[in-house]
Amino acid sequence: MLIDSPIIAFTILLTVIFTVPPIFEKLRLPGLVGLLIAGVVLGQNGLKLLDSESETIKLLSEIGKLYLMFVAGLEIDLEQFRKTKNRSIGFGTLTFLVPLIAGIIVGKLFNFSWNSSFLIGSLLASHTLLAYPIVSRLGVVTNEAVTVTIGATIFTDTGALLVLAICVGIHGGEFSALSLVTLLGGLAIYSAVVLFGFDWAGKEFFKRSGDEESNQFLFILLALFLASVGAQVIGVEKIVGAFLAGLAVNDVLGRSPVKEKVEFIGSVLFIPCFFVDMGLLIDIPAFLKTLSSIWLTVAIVVALIGSKFLAAFLAKLLYRYNTAELLTMWSLSLPQVAATLAATLVAYQSLNPAGERLISEGVLNSVIVLMLVTAILGPVITARVATSLQVSQTDVETDRLSTWWDSEEEISEETDNFFTVVVPIYNPQTQRHLIEMAALLARHEHGQIVPLAITKAYVNMDAPELITALDKSKQRLQFAREISQEFDVQVSPAIRIDDDIALGISRTSREQNASLVIMGWSRTTGLRARLFGSVIDSVFLSSHCPVAVTRLLTSPTKIKRILVPVGDLTRQTVGAVRFAQILADTNQAEIVLLHVCDRKTSQTLVDKFASGLSAIAAQSKLQVNTNIQTIRGDYIAKVIIQQAQAFDLVVLRSVRYRTAGGLSVSEVTTQVIKELKGSIVLLGEPNS
Repeated sequence: MLIDSPIIAFTILLTVIFTVPPIFEKLRLPGLVGLLIAGVVLGQNGLKLLDSESETIKLLSEIGKLYLMFVAGLEIDLEQFRKTKNRSIGFGTLTFLVPLIAGIIVGKLFNFSWNSSFLIGSLLASHTLLAYPIVSRLGVVTNEAVTVTIGATIFTDTGALLVLAICVGIHGGEFSALSLVTLLGGLAIYSAVVLFGFDWAGKEFFKRSGDEESNQFLFILLALFLASVGAQVIGVEKIVGAFLAGLAVNDVLGRSPVKEKVEFIGSVLFIPCFFVDMGLLIDIPAFLKTLSSIWLTVAIVVALIGSKFLAAFLAKLLYRYNTAELLTMWSLSLPQVAATLAATLVAYQSLNPAGERLISEGVLNSVIVLMLVTAILGPVITARVATSLQVSQTDVETDRLSTWWDSEEEISEETDNFFTVVVPIYNPQTQRHLIEMAALLARHEHGQIVPLAITKAYVNMDAPELITALDKSKQRLQFAREISQEFDVQVSPAIRIDDDIALGISRTSREQNASLVIMGWSRTTGLRARLFGSVIDSVFLSSHCPVAVTRLLTSPTKIKRILVPVGDLTRQTVGAVRFAQILADTNQAEIVLLHVCDRKTSQTLVDKFASGLSAIAAQSKLQVNTNIQTIRGDYIAKVIIQQAQAFDLVVLRSVRYRTAGGLSVSEVTTQVIKELKGSIVLLGEPNS
């Protein structure tokens, strides 16, 4: 009854997805590993609560497989690829061909057919950027070696799926040179239609649909499944269409909230179902038999690790990278998760007319072991070696910030760049300190503040509830005006009626051509709601200017010592330093730029970093007392929290990176905010 009931099977799946990954992550193992093991435990070799042959599991797993490849295409940073296109193609070719050849050699050594051997090689050729959040958190994404590796992903994944399509086609029956040419020609035409047609259609639809996020979300899902069905029609595997659909709508979605929602629904539901189903397919006796004759597994794992290293080494020689960049490129290209697992399952389920599988169960089990090894090894190596990467000072100088503090034009009332601070106000407990902060900055820059009260819209504009809400908004704005007059700054209060609070803030700041948005979070709400709530998320994502989320426990006028933790020399670091310097100049305050480095970091690198930091601090025209402090420590957050006790304010960067689950700030930032007792400014910049 348990196996046959779709509702019970779905309930079991949800329970597993909700409970298992967090447990494994606490054990410092990928949550996906937990889902695989849960599938084994609940499958036919365990408790027999789930059946991989049931229609419910089949449907959810199939959608998860397509979603996995769709997100893989969606998360490829096309902007980064365009910056280093030639070198990305060069490294992509190396990290595709070398593992492909290694896989073919392994296949032939174990007496597989040429077709199966090519397929095994293609499984090793792709890679998943599992460690991307690590390099993002460390602020070294703009390092050329990292950018080249990210850009190479588009080449390796596309190439691996192309080989998969050909191998599956050959395995399916009689396959002549004519049918191969027909398949490649059809695939080329189909790819062009999807990449250019979906991109054009998406931009036109988004332009006309405005802010109708629900319809935009449905359009993206429709694009995913249309592309998958189209791939089947031309005789190509569905996951090829899903990957192309992800690439096609990549530019359309950009960093919009719709993209976060699309990725969120996949990461919390469909993709985990795919991994549970992978676990259900594992036959424990056959898996143990595979491990007992371990040589195939060892050969595949060694071939992958060795070939990826050789490809990175050749790129080092070709492009003259240093050892740290070599190891980072190698570790980033090691993990085999998304494309590898999806393609493996497709190949395993591919049968020829005689009922033979394209790859054996031994290869399937070996690839699962490969996934476990590389999913752990890759991020661990990245976390250790990427700390030695440096972003050159020229990168910081040429990658100009779209902010008022980096503008070469003089801000004045005669220009369109008149300094304006938009301050959304709602909570009376935090309103005074927010207005004071905005007033200090506006007075320093000879600008104005725009206190903003957002009132939720009602169907009827004469609804009593709306009238009451507007009256309360007017009272808050009047209080804001009185506070502003104490600082002798120009104030232009604004009331907006809007269905979406976050978009109301972003639209008003755009209409006012704001230079900065200052927001507060309430101390009465939970940490997760303050940092990851939909309002702050959406404002960060949609704002055209910097956003400062503040927790001010005392008046900003009393701030005399400001701490700015610095982990890299990127444009976001420049922004945090500039913001702190302007705020310090209003109060004649002191700034300390704190760099916490690993104990193993050489003194040469420490001195080089301090020198770069000094150059950034010296670029400001303001005469602010700025000191640099370097501390060696294993736990960055702990050091920052200890040092912050002697300061009135800590300025943190919102290091936001894209994950399959949506928006996140760095682990260090999250821990610092959770445990810090003093005042904080969390600064996020547009497009960061």
